[in-house]
Amino acid sequence: MNIGVIRYLLTAAFLLCATAAQAASTQTDFDTAFAAAQTAEKEAGMFKNQWIPTEQALAAAKKAAATGDFDTAINQAKQAEALAKASIAQSKEQDTAWKAGVIH
Repeated sequence: MNIGVIRYLLTAAFLLCATAAQAASTQTDFDTAFAAAQTAEKEAGMFKNQWIPTEQALAAAKKAAATGDFDTAINQAKQAEALAKASIAQSKEQDTAWKAGVIH
């Protein structure tokens, strides 16, 4: 075999292994993502603006983690976090937007 071909095959094998290692999520990865989502959801609760889709995404994340599908669980937890943060942003925006509707 040509040395160039060997280098190519070794590089391809290394990249394939590195990609596979990054794709495999763990319970710890899920716990981190889920904790961030819960924190955001608690903050949304302080604004009294918790959305049902956020709760559904949290439930789906728990369900996926229970079956060991950590990639899906993490994706659902990240979606829940994004939804919670959007509800927080909505609350903050609405807190001052009413002023624009007041007749002066």
